[in-house]
Amino acid sequence: MTRSLIPQNRRKSWTYLRITSVTALAAALGGCGTVVLDPAGDVAQQQGDLVVHSTYLMLLIIIPVMAATAWFAWHYRASNKKAKYDPDWDHSTQLELLIWAAPLLIIIALGALTWVGTHLLDPYRPIERIDAATRVAEDQEPLTVEVVALDWKWLFIYPDQGIATVNELVVPTGRPLNFKITSATVMNSFYVPAMAGQIYAMPGMETKLHAVMNEDVKSVGFSANYSGAGFPNMRFPLVSVSDEEFANWAGRVKAGADTSAFSDRDIENRGELTRAAYLELEKPSEADPTMHFGSVDPALYQAILNMCVAPGKLCQNEIMAMDAKAAAGHAGEEGAGEEGESHEMVSADLLTYDKYGREKSVAVTGNPSAEHMRELEEVRARARAAVSAHHMQNMNKGADKPAQEGQEILPEAPTEAATAAASPKNSRN
Repeated sequence: MTRSLIPQNRRKSWTYLRITSVTALAAALGGCGTVVLDPAGDVAQQQGDLVVHSTYLMLLIIIPVMAATAWFAWHYRASNKKAKYDPDWDHSTQLELLIWAAPLLIIIALGALTWVGTHLLDPYRPIERIDAATRVAEDQEPLTVEVVALDWKWLFIYPDQGIATVNELVVPTGRPLNFKITSATVMNSFYVPAMAGQIYAMPGMETKLHAVMNEDVKSVGFSANYSGAGFPNMRFPLVSVSDEEFANWAGRVKAGADTSAFSDRDIENRGELTRAAYLELEKPSEADPTMHFGSVDPALYQAILNMCVAPGKLCQNEIMAMDAKAAAGHAGEEGAGEEGESHEMVSADLLTYDKYGREKSVAVTGNPSAEHMRELEEVRARARAAVSAHHMQNMNKGADKPAQEGQEILPEAPTEAATAAASPKNSRN
């Protein structure tokens, strides 16, 4: 009797386990949000529609195939003596046409849908509509936000408003948004599901995202690319408000006033975001509070992008300008300058990069000597001359294609006062 009861008990246990697992899974999935398929931004909505339409197209072939598989298994079962048995059958033109034509048509439809959607939703392409019924007005200026991924926090600079925030993004509803995105350390990913798809952030490079919010909402953005120990805390609130509320918020941030009505998090007012303040801010830290800066160095973002925030650091676009001039000298192009001038030596200290940690390079670039700064000024002057010569050469040739963004304008060299203010000694005091 014991042997007969054991299988029965096991069956009951397995049945109970299955029911419990399904119930737990259903409860877990019930807490999942549907922000990806029901977002507040028009770009994200179009991306969600693209996913849904692609799924429907694939189901047109998946459902009939699954149904046919079940029907064939049932109809031609061994016990069904009425099913036609034809062991010599080997070909059907009609069946071959159906098997190949249906998937081919689905692939063509998917390809057309993806190709059109990819070009219309290109993140570098300025948006042309606010929603399906509203076009962007010709005189409507987008809001520009410069995004910097740090370890492990997000810095948002509003150049037109002259303010900056850390771990908080506030935008106006119904206004085009222009994001310029970079990273100060490792490769990262900027993602706000309610607004648009994720965009990578890479050091020394700038990516772009154009989007719009269509509803006043409080949502969340985060890093979608693992970047180290503090990665789980790289989350920030996204608040979409009316134009009037946004102007009010920006004014209060600039004045250092209370903005708790826009956020549920603790906020620290840090005053001015100078280069020295940024060098302190970019040091790795986790679970940072929301920070507000009432003013920002106008050239800070370009310095971050070109990896030359430290006062004694040669900017990346200056190095590229010098390389381009040297290459032109080798090629003997007209207007490239003398070949010998293209090969002037540059101190390795000016090219020091934080590959092995800031501690090993800050001794040179963070607190430069007077001789170091004089050499830096000379190199920057040569770089500016190279860019000017390149522009004049293009004008003489009738070229109307502008220089690449980030190379057209070189950052202004910091003054002696700015150099002193940005040195590590002053930044700690």
